[in-house]
Amino acid sequence: MRFPRLSSLTLFLLTMAGCSHKEAKVSVPTPPDLPPRPAVVAMPAPSSENRDTTVVKTTPAVVAGEKPLFTQLGLASWYGAPYHNRRGSNGEVYDMNAMTAAHRTLPLNSLVRVTNVKTGKSAVVRITDRGPFIGERILDLSLAAAKAVDVWGPGTAWVKLEVIGTPAPLDSGGKWAVQIGAFDTREAALQMKQSLIDRYHPTNVLEFAGPTGEWVRIRVQNDDRQLAEQISQSVTTPEGGVFLVRLD
Repeated sequence: MRFPRLSSLTLFLLTMAGCSHKEAKVSVPTPPDLPPRPAVVAMPAPSSENRDTTVVKTTPAVVAGEKPLFTQLGLASWYGAPYHNRRGSNGEVYDMNAMTAAHRTLPLNSLVRVTNVKTGKSAVVRITDRGPFIGERILDLSLAAAKAVDVWGPGTAWVKLEVIGTPAPLDSGGKWAVQIGAFDTREAALQMKQSLIDRYHPTNVLEFAGPTGEWVRIRVQNDDRQLAEQISQSVTTPEGGVFLVRLD
């Protein structure tokens, strides 16, 4: 992204224009004086682009006493129906009574220790899905996991997330994308999709339906994480939000 793609992205950002509420808009906000978001109710069902019918059961090894590979502090929520018994992003059928969770950017099947900052309750969960796609939440717990760490009652809670095992590198590789939504109508999602296609031709832009509405997903060339992060920080929408997401 430091080479020819940088000028394409700059042209893309400078030519975006706003629109009314019923017409999806893309604009360039003033860069905030905040540090970049960590490389991280309910999430939309996986699209056919990355759905794998093979159930993945790879579980990374955990060595007792080792320091966490990555630590993150943030807000956790939980999700159950309508996602129970739906296929998750790692290919498994989601069971809200299993100790699992959804995260936007950790490699699928990573093991993480989740600790409720207020109560001290802790549990180990496996990342099997993508989400949450609401505000600045960092983790969506299954019903069982939410009960184990005292998140089920209040609905959300501040937690410390510690990655203790992962089947893939955290800092390299990955299939990176930007996910936008949810939109109330398919028309709004299609307008956003067409706007992005018109302004950023090399990008693969998909529109798909999820349980919470219509979504648009941007796949960047060569799975360039830095380029995906720049787009996620530059695109705005009047409906839903814009999220960096790792598809694998």
